[in-house]
Amino acid sequence: MKLFFMVVRRVPPVPSPILVETYDRLRARGYEVGESIAEEVLTRSDEVEVENDLYILKSHTELSLSLAGALFTRGARMLNPYPSCALTQNKIIVSRLLTEAGVPAPRSWVTADFTLLRELASETPLIIKPYMGHRGAGITKITKPEDLDSFTAPEFPMIVQELIPGHGEDLKIYVVGDQVHGVQKPFSETSFSVPGRPVPISDEVRDLARRVGRICGLGLYGLDVIESPRGPFVVDVNYFPGYKGVPGAAEMIADYIDDYAQGRITLASPGAIASGAAAD
Repeated sequence: MKLFFMVVRRVPPVPSPILVETYDRLRARGYEVGESIAEEVLTRSDEVEVENDLYILKSHTELSLSLAGALFTRGARMLNPYPSCALTQNKIIVSRLLTEAGVPAPRSWVTADFTLLRELASETPLIIKPYMGHRGAGITKITKPEDLDSFTAPEFPMIVQELIPGHGEDLKIYVVGDQVHGVQKPFSETSFSVPGRPVPISDEVRDLARRVGRICGLGLYGLDVIESPRGPFVVDVNYFPGYKGVPGAAEMIADYIDDYAQGRITLASPGAIASGAAAD
């Protein structure tokens, strides 16, 4: 069986040790494993065809997601499923799904006129982030209305969320199927490239993580959680994260991909479960 990983450019530009080990484990089980970075090859978009038994979408770039969509239209089998990845990448959609399902998440707003945020900024600190962003890029913190004076109007849609107060570090939750692991590290625009330290997680956070996976139709995914005085809040969701700092990550990922490839695991469409998620 042929597996193909659609991966992102590494920062720094070295192979991911977790992916390298995952590939080795899958090859040892008889799989043929390939990979590519969409931005580093020339692809005929009008001639995209399915050439592998399973595509594993590891990149969050718009080009990778678009090519995954093209493959999806040709009947490609994909992990995580393309509709789930496309939905999860859009923070506007995810904010609505999480709230609908009763998952504690920040209040969120969207607008193309940021002068409309002045009254809101006088009531609560805000976070402005790209609606399709990843790796923590392009995030701006607004703590008072005057901060908006220096905010340049973006060229693409942004989502505005209330700033949830925490203890200074984000809790990164990494999930492989039903296995949930926590890693703690300070947030920055480069923190995605730095392993965190494994930490125990509560049953409440573990349950939240699994619910989010069902809501979004994901099997390999991560959450950013703020542990606030009001309890844990899910502030971001992403498909197939880096799993840095998770002990035994490659073995878990290889096992899950093997089970999915062989049909022992299936994932429900996010649209099929969203309406009933609040009752879980």
